[in-house]
Amino acid sequence: MVGRGSARARLLAAASARFYAQGVTATGIDVITGDAGVAKMSLYNNFRSKAELVAAYLDQRQQEFLALYRRRTEGPGPRALAVFDAYLEHAEGGDFRGCGLLNAAGELPTDDPGRALVAGHKAEVEDLLREALAPREDADALAEHLSLLLEGAMVRGGLEGDLERVRRARAIAAGLLGED
Repeated sequence: MVGRGSARARLLAAASARFYAQGVTATGIDVITGDAGVAKMSLYNNFRSKAELVAAYLDQRQQEFLALYRRRTEGPGPRALAVFDAYLEHAEGGDFRGCGLLNAAGELPTDDPGRALVAGHKAEVEDLLREALAPREDADALAEHLSLLLEGAMVRGGLEGDLERVRRARAIAAGLLGED
């Protein structure tokens, strides 16, 4: 059961844990409300639908990543590698199953608004890389390459349940950036 806090916060915490561990489709509303320790009506008082709860989960995961990224860019060091470092930090300390956003998107129908939300979040990460690489002439192409490297590592690492792929992707990115 999720600890104290508002019903909305408890519902989102319960949904986040279950969606990441078991998947969006496999997680029912009754399980989430049970974990949150609230009545089913509390869920619908805070979220109009399960889809809205999924969208809140996706946004929360992205905001967690962005907070880690901002913290890492406050100090010295290559900002492009800070994207990799923030991904690693976000994934540490639990049962690693890959990117929660990509995992959720993979379960959603092609036309589901949640997939568009995830695509927007992934574009935002690529934009962070592009901004970090500016004013390099190859910033656009390199940002795309690093984004694909990172996302591929997250997918493979998630399949294997191991962050080593993401660590290796960071090392490859450091080499590409001349930050060995």
